[in-house]
This record gives sequence, structure tokens and C-alpha cells, in this order.
Amino acid sequence: MRPADSSNKSWRRRDVIKLLGATAITGPALLRGSTANAATSRVIKIGHVSPQSGALAPFAEADSFILSQIRAALAKGIINGGVTYEVQIISKDSQSNTNRASEVAADLILKDKVDLLVASSTPETTNPVADQAEANETPCITDNAPWQSYFFGRHGTPDKGFTWTYHFFWGAEDLVASFLALWKSVETNKVVGALFPNDEDGNALGDAKLGFPPAIQEACYKLIDTGRFQPFGDDYGSQISAFKNAGVEIVTGVVTPPDFATFWNQAAQQGFKPKVVTVGKALLFPASVAALGNRADGLSSEIWWSPSHPFKSGLTGQSAKELCDTYEHSTGRAWTQPTFWRSPPCNPRAEASPEMRLPEAGRQRKQLRSLCRIEKLATRIRPWSKTLSCPATHP
Repeated sequence: MRPADSSNKSWRRRDVIKLLGATAITGPALLRGSTANAATSRVIKIGHVSPQSGALAPFAEADSFILSQIRAALAKGIINGGVTYEVQIISKDSQSNTNRASEVAADLILKDKVDLLVASSTPETTNPVADQAEANETPCITDNAPWQSYFFGRHGTPDKGFTWTYHFFWGAEDLVASFLALWKSVETNKVVGALFPNDEDGNALGDAKLGFPPAIQEACYKLIDTGRFQPFGDDYGSQISAFKNAGVEIVTGVVTPPDFATFWNQAAQQGFKPKVVTVGKALLFPASVAALGNRADGLSSEIWWSPSHPFKSGLTGQSAKELCDTYEHSTGRAWTQPTFWRSPPCNPRAEASPEMRLPEAGRQRKQLRSLCRIEKLATRIRPWSKTLSCPATHP
């Protein structure tokens, strides 16, 4: 899709980066409201996309709660350069579908005319949204997808980053390091069976050079990878047979909750009982684990975030525990770790000094997009102090 044909809108979208980064902090940061009076009033529109229905809906379970907190905190707007900006957040459901994610992102840009896009929860949503933003020259911040899945899934190359789109998440190297640390605590034959589906996560994390395999092999484990399989299948007999024949005692991978439930049920039926099962995605959600019944005992996963993390929100001042307690009291549901990653990118920060003004039309794009980086940021997840890039820096 070609960029929107509007010179005024073009500079406005660039300038919202300047507004939101007036203290050189843009990207996945936190936006603060202000009650100060100002001479004039304008509107900043933020488009939000996540999988609120479909197979990946557990990732977006807390979206309505988080967005209600953000809207309440920003009800009186934000101040920049003596101007009060009303903040409007328009949320859309990707329906766990890449085509739908692309469609709603285009609508947000071209019809709702948002100034900034944020998207979250697996490459099926983040990548098509970011692609639309890049094509239409709209600032975009995404999270909750390993950076390899995002960057290489969008055909990025290390020597050339993206101009308008930024990402905020960990990578395969962090995930496999956590897995290896867990496996060291159990005595096994070090034979690992891999479940990597034919999707952006599976292709990236299963990549022979950039994914799990190098780290697993360097740690002296033998990897049994039967190849990519189509997500949401109903027959994992070939994988199970291969694992049994190879003497697999550890199973790993990155699969959706429905796919893992099917695999795990069939494994029981075929008498496959590995000593260790550590998979990404599938075991992140209390409801998904509970659905497995007693056979969930002993399964393991990485921890991204928990009520015990000792950090506070730059938006509300809540600690991780306070946020979880509020969520559970308000919704009657258990907290889930992925959902609270979405609050940093949902809340671009504007903590601007009074002398700052929006740049005039025609300011060089390079100056404006250079502001779309993190220098310092307080979040519920951890304090950040680094430039945002994945992996190439933006020019």
C-alpha cells in the first residue's frame, strides 16, 4: 500500500514523535497526563491492535483492563509546549489473523488517521501492523514477539533497519538461555525434541543459525527437529514417533495453546513421556494450563513478568503486585504474564519541557525519527536504559 497522499498528515505523524519524545524518550514508554491549563487544545490519536479473539486471544486477555487504566490516567490530556493534547486510543481486534491485522492497521492509518500505531502479541499481529505503518509512514511501536520473529519475519537485514517501526521485546537468545538453565536441574540423556511450526515464531526460533539450535548444540544437547508443521493441526503422530525413536527426554519449541494441547494428548495416547517439557507460548496462560488437568504437572515455561518483579509503572505508580491485585479484583481472573507487557508500548510518554514546540512542517525526517528511541524508561517490567533497535539501529 502506498503512503497516504497528504503532506500535512505526513509532517504531523513525524511531529507526533517529536511531541512524544520531547525529553528524548519515545518508543515503548509511558505517557503521563497533566492537569495544567494550556492556551489551545489538540488531539493525538493512537491506534492499538491485538488478537482479542481467535486462537491467540489469551495474549490480549487484559487489554480492556490496561486500556481503561491508560484512558483514566490521560483523561485530562497531556501538556507539551503550552498546548494541551487530548489522547484518543482506538483499539482494534486482529482476530489472530495476519490479513485481518493488516486490514485494521490500514483502516486506523487511512480512515481513523491515527498519529501512532501500537500492536502486540505474536508476529501474526505485530508484523502486518508494522508493515502497514512502514508503508504509510506512520510511527509504530510493537511488542510481545521475539525480535527475530519480528525483524527477520519482516525480511529485515542487519545492515538496514526500518524507518518508521520499532520493537520492544526479548529474543530467542534470552528464551533458550532460560530453557537451558531449567534443563540443567534435571538429569537427562540430553536429547531434545523440537516443535517448531511453520509460522513466524517457529521459523525464527527454529532457524539453524539465529534460533534455538546453535545454543542447544553448543550446550552439548542433541536436537531432534522433524521440520516445520502447519499450525492448528490435528495429528502429531510423526513428531511423536520420531521423538520416541530418538530417545527424546526433553521437548521444547514454541506452539500455541491449542497445538500443544493436541500434541500432549496424543503423546499420552502413544505412551510418550518425556522427563522435561519446556515450551514457549502454550504454557503462559493459567486457563490453558488448567485445561490440561493433572497432565500439566511438571511442565515448564519461561517467566517474563510476575507480581514479584520489583518495579513500578511510570504512568500510574503501581508496583507489579499492586497491578496484579487490582486486575484480579476487578476482573475475577488470574493475572497472566504476557498481558502486562502491552502497557509500555501502549503508553508513549510525553514529559515535555515547557519551551518545547512542535517542529514546523518540512523538518528533516532523520531528525524526527532519531527521537524514536529509548534512553531512559521506567516500566512495571524493568527499568530500561538503552537504544531501541532490532538489531540494526534506525538511521
